[in-house]
Amino acid sequence: MEQKSTMGEVLAECFGTFILILLGDGVVAQVGLAPRLAASAYNWNTITFGWAMAVMVAVYVTGGVSGAHLNPAVTVGLAVKGAFPWKKVVPFCIAQLIGAFFGALFVYLVYMDGLISAGMPNVWCTGPGSTFGQAFWGGAGGSPLGAYSLRTAFIAEVMGTAVLLWGVQASSDSRNLGVGANLGPLIVGLVVLTVGLCLGGPSGYAINPARDLGPRIFGAMVGSSDLFTGAYWIVAPIIGPLLGGAIGVLTYDWFVTPYLPKKS
Repeated sequence: MEQKSTMGEVLAECFGTFILILLGDGVVAQVGLAPRLAASAYNWNTITFGWAMAVMVAVYVTGGVSGAHLNPAVTVGLAVKGAFPWKKVVPFCIAQLIGAFFGALFVYLVYMDGLISAGMPNVWCTGPGSTFGQAFWGGAGGSPLGAYSLRTAFIAEVMGTAVLLWGVQASSDSRNLGVGANLGPLIVGLVVLTVGLCLGGPSGYAINPARDLGPRIFGAMVGSSDLFTGAYWIVAPIIGPLLGGAIGVLTYDWFVTPYLPKKS
């Protein structure tokens, strides 16, 4: 019975992450290619709102089955907290990575004509070569992270993911001002929106290793360039969120949990 339940959870994580990337990378492709309005349509706010809605939809669809982690940083963070069994961490993370890869595949199928015409730009992941970097920092020969160093991008990913885990924990904590189950996905989506608007600039706010690595692998396979340039791809969007997730759960338990009202 446990094996069947775990399989359902793993499938839900895969499907939920597929939805997340289909819609999240979809808005990046939509805005970056801007087929109707040309380059002037590029708007960071559109991307942040699109990603927030992508998270909300994905969590609503699969949250009742697996809890909708959809993110190895959430899965590992909850395991560090003791709120999730370590034996499920690897299956969840693999499922999330697979779902992210196939989400990118279907973004490619939806936007294939525009992507091919534009020379297969990086709408898949953060960092060097990304549509984000080109739009804001412009021009060949510039730093692929603009004015930001890899160190700064790493710190931004750590802090952004910590904020995500603070929001995830608070919104589901009945001892805190936890929301009803039907509003939880909306709140998580708004937390992602907040991270994007407030902390997303230096790195593009992956805040999710699977969200970045799965589409990055797919993008490299279809010809997007510079996706595995240097150390960025593993330092900022993978190590950064994993560390940030652990920091997020631990600091919540240090600074908030002990001071909440006891359950009656």
